Formats: sequence, C-alpha cells, structure tokens
Amino acid sequence: MLKRAGPKRAEIPGIPVRIADARFPSPFLPGLEYSAPARGTWNIVHTGMLIPGAHQIFVCAQGCLRGVVLTAAEMGVSDRFSTVAVREKDVLSGDMEKLIFDGVSDIIGKLPEKPPAVLVFTSCIHHFIGCDLPLVYRHLRKKFPDIDFADCYMNPIMRKSGLNPDQTMRKQLYSLLKPRKLNPKSVSIVGNDFATDKKSELYALLAGNGFTVREITGCKTYEEYQQMAESAFCISYYPAAKAAGDELERRLGQKHICIPFSFNYDEISENLKYLCETVSIRTPDFSPGIARCEAALGKTAEELGDTPVAVDCTAFPRPLGLARLLLSHGFHVTRVYADSFSSSEHADFDALQSLAPDLLLYPVSQPAMRILPRSPAEKTLAVGQKAAYFTGSGYFVNLVEGGGLYGFSGICRLAEVMSEAFREPKNARHLIQIKGMGCGCCL
Repeated sequence: MLKRAGPKRAEIPGIPVRIADARFPSPFLPGLEYSAPARGTWNIVHTGMLIPGAHQIFVCAQGCLRGVVLTAAEMGVSDRFSTVAVREKDVLSGDMEKLIFDGVSDIIGKLPEKPPAVLVFTSCIHHFIGCDLPLVYRHLRKKFPDIDFADCYMNPIMRKSGLNPDQTMRKQLYSLLKPRKLNPKSVSIVGNDFATDKKSELYALLAGNGFTVREITGCKTYEEYQQMAESAFCISYYPAAKAAGDELERRLGQKHICIPFSFNYDEISENLKYLCETVSIRTPDFSPGIARCEAALGKTAEELGDTPVAVDCTAFPRPLGLARLLLSHGFHVTRVYADSFSSSEHADFDALQSLAPDLLLYPVSQPAMRILPRSPAEKTLAVGQKAAYFTGSGYFVNLVEGGGLYGFSGICRLAEVMSEAFREPKNARHLIQIKGMGCGCCL
C-alpha cells in the first residue's frame, strides 16, 4: 500500500507564517524555486518590444531560447525576433565572439528591411567563458553604422546581486537615446511597462502646467522614441525603473525625479510636492484627493463587508503598504503573497505586526506552494493574479505591475476595480495564463 512520503497538502512546515512571527525582509528561506502558472507579469522580451521598430536577437542555448521564442510568438511579433543558438562546440572552440558577430550579421542581412535598432541579448554562458562582448559590439556598430545596437542580457546569475535582469532591461530600454538639446518643458516618465493613467495627479500636474509628457508606451515611431532625449526631467516611480532614471541623469543630463509608488497619503503628498518644487510649479492642496480616497475606500469596504481579501506582490510593488491601507479602512485582509519585501516596506511591516498580527504571509515561489489547497472555504477577493491562483478564487483584480495607477487617483481606481471584481467573477484559468498582460500596448 502506498503511503505519502511528504507532508499532507494542508500541512507545510513554515508556510504560512503570521506576520507577528515573521522576519523582515525575508520571512522564508531561499532555495529551490517554483513558478506558478500566473503569467501576467512582463518579461524582457515584452519590455524590449516597447522600442518602436527594434529587432531582438537572443544568443543562447536552445533550451533557454524556448521561453523567449514562445513569448514572441504569443505576442505575434516573430518578425521582430530572431535567435542564434549556442551549442557545446561553440563553447569549446573559443570563437564565441565570431559566432555572435556572424550570427547577428547574417540575421540583419536577411531581414526585409534594416531595423533602426537591434537589441542583442546574451546569456550567462558568455560571462562564464569571459566573452569579449565590447569587441563584438564595436565590430557590429562599425559594420552597420545606420543601426543602433543595445547590449541586453538574459542572465539568471544576475538575479541575486547588483541590478537584476528586469532592472537592467528597463535601464537598457533608454540606452539608445542620443543626446539632444534639453527642453525645460518636456518630461519623460521612464521604466514602466504600462502607460501612466492620464487621470493621475502626476500626469495632471505636468500636463496642466504646459509640460509635454512622454512615455515609451506612447511612442509609435523610432523618432518619437528618440524625442524622449529632449526631456529636461525624467520621472521614475516603479521600483525597477530607478536605475533607468539614474542612468539618464548621468548620460543625458536629465534631472531624475524619483517618486516611488506608495499607498501612504503622506508619502504620496511629499512625492508630488517634491515633483512640483523640482519642475518649478505651484504645489496644490492635496486634501481633496485624500478625501476622494477616503470616500472610495469606505464605499468599497462597506460593500465587501467581512469578505476575506488576499493581496500579492505582482499586482503592486508594495503589497504590505496595500494591506496596511486596506486594513486601516475596514477591509478584512487575511493573506499577503510575497517571497520577500523591499526596504521601503519596513514601516508597513512594523505597523502590520501591531495592527494585524494574525495576517498570514505566503511565499509565491516555494515548491511547497504547489500542493497547498487552492479552493477557498468562502468567497475571497484576490488582488493580483498569483493571489487568485493560490486561493482558487474567480473574484480577483486582474492587475500586474501597478497597471499604470499612481497617487490618490490610483487608490480611488483600485477601490473601484475591487468592487467590480467582487461583483463579477472572472475565468481565472483563462486570464492568468496569458503572458505579459496588456503587452499589446507596445505593438
């Protein structure tokens, strides 16, 4: 008779953990990782496609190519995507530089039209063997002077130290911008996969004071993309975008205004005040925006009543901040799904230990999450695709990476979509398996 060797499905040591008993910033020990089939977040292929007309070439082993090839096919942009396969003999022969140069040159020569830009993605093997990538790019730029080349990376060994692949890709997204005379009335919002909501205070403050606001998500041609180099200011608010803003300030002289995404009224006000002071416009009274948030949250909290709410880290960059906001406004938040937390959430973590000591923290990439029950005992509202998957709920807010929401208007909009999600169930199985939610905006 067969006997279960591992723990029962409902009994996984250390999962979940009460926030009162958790350690900051990493409640769970790192190790072997699991990827849940909630695919809405973007990857480097989706993000790279934001550059209009750019052609992507991935140089790596065939096993690694499988995922990125499928991503391009799912997007319907296989005509803007090519690969150079690295085989064992290429690693042993000692001429990896020639392989990259010849492969990229051959691909460009066979394209029906020369692209304005080519993004070349190398992988971990090139770093392991000490490949002279600067040499390769020098020769490519010499052979194709009318094409802009960007060095990009599909490198899993970058995940745990320095800039990770996501941060690096968002930085390289603007590496092809060429210096131009800066326009003091032009601002670029950088590093986002989703366009900033034009109803947000951030957008309204700038546009309402005569600034031209540019985002790569709105660029339809390569020239429109290059016009982002004219901005005297660049703004980042998504955490992974900070390196992009820092690099634009260093390379092009654009003043980087980092105003991190937040659910805290005081922090939002201070960020917007800093923006106004930096671009020299009058700081408005933010109390009406706070009042609108209070009204919207109160209305949604009353509608949800005691319905359990689960939050995950893929919906918004600060899940603890969201949990704290909701709990302090009468919502019944019971779960937060995240492997670890950023330093910006330390205050939220400390506050939640007192405000809601029984709040349960679950990881999203621990292998044990595969076998935990995913059928909620009662109706649960999930904020984010991974929360929807792990709770098994069809009542969920289908947002990833903040969805372009920011500020007080973003909180109001979140309250609205939570109400909509509570009233109207979705087909979670169908929706969360679609890779790169909303990536059609870059086509």
